[in-house]
Order: sequence, then C-alpha cells, then structure tokens
Amino acid sequence: MPLSRRDLFKTSLRDASLFALAPTVPGFLAATARANAPSSPEEGRVLVIIELEGGNDGVNTIVPFQDEGYGKYRSALCLPTKALLKVSDSVGLHPSLKAASRLLERGELAIVQGVGYPNPSRSHFRSMEIWHTARPDPEEQGGPGWLGRVLDARLAAGDKAASYFVGGDPPAAALTGRRHIPSTLDRLDDLLLAGPSGARRTLGAGATSNDLAAFVRRTTLDAYAAADRVAALTRADRSAASEPAGNLRGRLSLIARLLKSGSRARVYYTRQGSYDTHADQLQTHANLLFELSGALEEFQTDLAHSGLADRVAVLCFSEFGRTVAENGSSGTDHGTAGPVFLVGQHVQAGLIGPAPNLVDLARDDLKTTIDFRRIYASILQDWLKLPSADVLAGRFDPLPLFRST
Repeated sequence: MPLSRRDLFKTSLRDASLFALAPTVPGFLAATARANAPSSPEEGRVLVIIELEGGNDGVNTIVPFQDEGYGKYRSALCLPTKALLKVSDSVGLHPSLKAASRLLERGELAIVQGVGYPNPSRSHFRSMEIWHTARPDPEEQGGPGWLGRVLDARLAAGDKAASYFVGGDPPAAALTGRRHIPSTLDRLDDLLLAGPSGARRTLGAGATSNDLAAFVRRTTLDAYAAADRVAALTRADRSAASEPAGNLRGRLSLIARLLKSGSRARVYYTRQGSYDTHADQLQTHANLLFELSGALEEFQTDLAHSGLADRVAVLCFSEFGRTVAENGSSGTDHGTAGPVFLVGQHVQAGLIGPAPNLVDLARDDLKTTIDFRRIYASILQDWLKLPSADVLAGRFDPLPLFRST
C-alpha cells in the first residue's frame, strides 16, 4: 500500500534518528555484541602485546653472568651473581623478576634471546617503525602495520574482529591497516553509551524504510546490549571503571575486564614506557622490571580464575636492546638485539635461542641471532592459525614457541 505523506514523514524522522545515533556507536562494540561463541578454539584466541618503550637493557634483564664480557664492560651496572634468579648454569633473571620466575616455573613464560633484525637502527623512531611494520627495508616503510594487515585480511573475509589500544597514548602503528582502525580507550567507562532509554524505544519501534537503516538499527541495538554487559562490570567496581589505566597493571586489568565482558577482539595492545635508561639505570630498570613482572603474573592469575587463560598469549618486546658497555652516567645507550617474552598457558616455556655473546660483538654491540619476524610468523601460524607470508612479505621459519595446540 502506498505510504501517505504523513507516514513517509514519520518514517523519515525515525530513520534520521538512527543515522544520528550511528556515529556514537563504536563499530568494534557492535561487532562484539553480534558475535556468538567462537566457532573453533582458534577463533577464540587472543594476542596481547606489551611494548617496552625506550629500549630495554636485555643484558641486565636476562643476565649471562658467566660471560667474561659482563664484568669487563659493566662495573657500576654489574648485578651480583648471588642476587640473580638462576635459569641455567650461565643465565639468570634480574632480581626484580621474581613474579616472572614463578611464571617460568609454572611453564607459562618463554624467553627468546638475541632478537633483532639485519642492519639494526639505533633510532627509536626508525627501529619501532621496523618492528611495527615488519619491513626493515626503508623502501617498504610507510604502509600498514603487521597486525593491521592481519586485521584487514580478516575484515575482507567477513570477520568483524577488532583491536584495542589501551592507554592514553596514540595507538601503535602496528595496529593500523588500510581498512582496519584500532579502537582506543583509557578506562572501562569509555565503552559505556550515555542514557539511551528513549533512543532504545525509538530503535525498537518497528521496521525501517530501507535496508541501510535496518542495518544501523540492528547494529546499534547490538551495541547497547554489549554496553549493558560492560555496565554490569563497572557496577561491580565503580572506582576501577572510571579510573584511567595509568600504569601497566591497570592497563592489563582493563584488558582482562574486556575479555570477561565477551569482547571478540583478537588483538589488545598497550605500552610500558621509560626504558630509555641513559643515566642512573640501576634503580629505574629494577622498578620497571618489577612492575612488568608483577603485572604479568596478576594478569595470568586473573585470566585463569575467569577460565580465559588458555585463550590468551602475551608478547613483550622492545624496539632495541642497549649497549653492552655502560656509559659514563651509570646508564646504557641505544643498542641492538635483546630478549622477547611470551607468556601464556600454551607457550614452550624456558630459554629459546643462544645466550648473547658479550665478547664476540659486531661494531661493539650484540649480534642478532633470531630475526623478530620469526616470532611474528610463530604467533600468526601456530597461535592465531593465520598465514604469515603476505603479512611479513616473505617466509620466515617459525620458532618452537608454542606447545601443540
């Protein structure tokens, strides 16, 4: 039956209200709400990345205390052998990594040694760009991030998988794709939709006049449903919901809450800063590693209590290591290779790769023994069950980072 002018006017107003609401509804929230249980264990797997910003001193993190170069090149920064948490007869963890040592004993921490890339750069900007894009060749820079490429491909295949960047900083370039845009938040309240009771009634009031408006109506209602689940979490602890996640512990706690809310995002990314320790390194570095270690253990315990730990793997990396030799300010300068951590119930725990040699150096610094793209290939192929060659612009042999999954 033809619409009267009055009916057409009413319908147009209702549809206009839908489009007015649409920009306020985050796409990732709608995708989360629409998703049902994962169709397979692989579909439910999650990657959490912690970027150790500034250049972590790997030599004093995973200490090759039997290497003659350790005492030779470091006097002010040399850690007492008795204080180290021994992993082998020649390698020990920094004393601040007690919580990480417990993860290692539980079989939930893998430490990959000597990680870097060919022709290393000592520039923060350049080196981080290489890690974010997985493109060491300068001519290939400026494109999407390695995870952005992954999420672009998933979007093209019809998967609404999203990513979150947690923290007040601009999101990591690793997450940015040609189509995929990461969602950024600093507190759980950022996901709540403001007082929409009247809007919900409007949205629920019958059919719309066209397919696009129907889609907006459906996704908006789905987003409100997801927001309700987040609201239930915030009511349980209002202070935690409204407080900015200012430190690593708070940011990982926020990620855990997102996972508990039913989020189907495949990737979560955050940072821990202040690793650029050019001066007075000992206490600063000890504090950073203590925070990192404790936050990782708390995160794993939280996930285990929620039945989510078997779905999550955590990658911790820094843009470069630091110089073998200390400088004149009781610190270290920009270096080359360094260790990478992987945490989770399915990781192949222990030391992976040879310990760095502090005597056999390249231009007075550590030689890279493992290309970081092999770690990326392992994560993509063995954890997320996704192809890696296109993402990494080449084939890199995966490392044995995960137990049979």
